Amino acid sequence: MAAGVLSFPLTSFREDGTLDPDGFRAHVAAQLAAAPGALFPACGTGEFFSLDEDEYRTVVTVAVEEAAGRVPVVAGVGYGWAQAVRFARIAEEAGADALLVLPHYLVAAPQDGLVRQLEEIAARTSLPLIAYQRGQVAFTAASLRRVAEIPGVIGLKDGHSDLDRLQRLTLAAPEGFLFFNGAATAEIQARAYATVGVPAYSSAVHAFAPEIANSFFTALRDGDGKTVERLLREFYVPLVELRDRVPGYAVSLVKAAARLRGRQVGRVRAPLTDPSDRDLTDLGNLLTTGLDLVGAAL
Repeated sequence: MAAGVLSFPLTSFREDGTLDPDGFRAHVAAQLAAAPGALFPACGTGEFFSLDEDEYRTVVTVAVEEAAGRVPVVAGVGYGWAQAVRFARIAEEAGADALLVLPHYLVAAPQDGLVRQLEEIAARTSLPLIAYQRGQVAFTAASLRRVAEIPGVIGLKDGHSDLDRLQRLTLAAPEGFLFFNGAATAEIQARAYATVGVPAYSSAVHAFAPEIANSFFTALRDGDGKTVERLLREFYVPLVELRDRVPGYAVSLVKAAARLRGRQVGRVRAPLTDPSDRDLTDLGNLLTTGLDLVGAAL
């Protein structure tokens, strides 16, 4: 999965808020054409939290059909372990290759509980699991050693960006255990994550401008610091500043940018909200700047 940017596709909705399978299929096909390292449907960017089980089945099935074995398909599961298992069974039936276990719902939990959550899910699915730590989920090195011993748990996605803690985790993990940079707008911290042994990362930008995401990935891989810093300074940092204006813009802006490029993804579902007219104007200007930087057109 470190061979390319990890794609987290958007889930397409019609104007009335219902699922749009055809729009989603077209979006996934466009994502795959940009050669991602893996496809992660029905995760945070894909509004997993707003999907019912039938919609989830459709989303994962379409992703698997479009991927056709070319890249791994890692479906999101979440809530408490009992509900996560229901989604895991659907993903397994749909042909997913692995599961990303999103942070559990609502409550804070001790380390023993975090480990137990993964044990309960792993015991009830044959699919490999990648744990996702962010929000109320944060593993200690001692807990990660236990997590890595659970049959079927193959990796950890990190969204905390605490590099001291992350370095301790990478050193505690056994050889071959996978780590992913799951920070919001991961490119901002991609160089820092790589220094602690975590080069693979997810990219929300890939969902609406794979040209920019792939140009950054290539520059980072090839040690082209000048291009990396120019993209950070002129596109990614302004994008983060725009994202931070309103809670939920980490998804809402991505969908809005995809719509600006003519993608059939629809709007976000509540509790998220679409960007204001002012923010849409700023987003459009920034998108044009980013595409110009990599020689692409809107």
